[in-house]
Amino acid sequence: MVLESVVIPESWENHPQRMLIIGFLYSTVGLFLGLIVFGKYASLSGIFLTTIPLVVIMHRAFTCEEAKDMKSCQEYALMKEHLHVLYFFIYLFLGMVISYSFWFTFLPTDIVNNVCSSQIDTISSISRQVSATGAAIDKLGRLEVILNNNLMVWGFCILFSFLYGGGAIFILTWNASVIGVAIGSVIREGLRTIARLQNNPLLINYFTVLPLGLSYLVHGLPEIVSYFLAALAGGIISVAVACHHYKSKEFWHVVWDSLDLVIVSLLVLLAAAFTEVYITPILL
Repeated sequence: MVLESVVIPESWENHPQRMLIIGFLYSTVGLFLGLIVFGKYASLSGIFLTTIPLVVIMHRAFTCEEAKDMKSCQEYALMKEHLHVLYFFIYLFLGMVISYSFWFTFLPTDIVNNVCSSQIDTISSISRQVSATGAAIDKLGRLEVILNNNLMVWGFCILFSFLYGGGAIFILTWNASVIGVAIGSVIREGLRTIARLQNNPLLINYFTVLPLGLSYLVHGLPEIVSYFLAALAGGIISVAVACHHYKSKEFWHVVWDSLDLVIVSLLVLLAAAFTEVYITPILL
């Protein structure tokens, strides 16, 4: 009851930068509790332990946004109001990314390979898949593959938020951990290179870890924004149904506002896919 009671979304939405600290602390607590309690299963259990309090916080935020929708208000004003909670969750996401980057960089190799084993396997799988896909099909075909994968995650964000309130936070926490591990691997490899130049075998061995790719980080943030918008749409509808507001005439106002969020999220997701296929390769 302590962790989920710290954050009050209706009071914090005007200070979203505070969620950077919350994201860092909650993911750190989840990571180390997973390591201590679940041992070799620390990788996924750490994600679950991180999301437990965040589900409650996310549901409260959705409740606040649904209450705004129930009031008579213009669409533009509502979208502007929803930006507050979007910033709220983006800072939360960045805090979790920083946490996983930090701990992946500085923890000993054996601990890193345990607490981040699933993330390492996922990134390696993505890198192999991207290489194989790039060699086998043209850019248009690759765009189709990427869009299909992203749309599946996007759909799960809406479904999880609708069925479980803040359930999509699990998907978003997982993505934060994967990106954090990718960033941490690059930093760790850089430190290992410096240690090699200084001929320090102790540090060389300490920072040895499977090298991972960062090719998707350029477009990663737009994808996450899209997923958050999709989760917000599903969460608002979920709260409206749970509160039996579907019996009121304002319910259809809530539905239309959620559809606006869905459309915007789709456009952002499409832009992220184009960035991944046509812009990211140029930058790297």
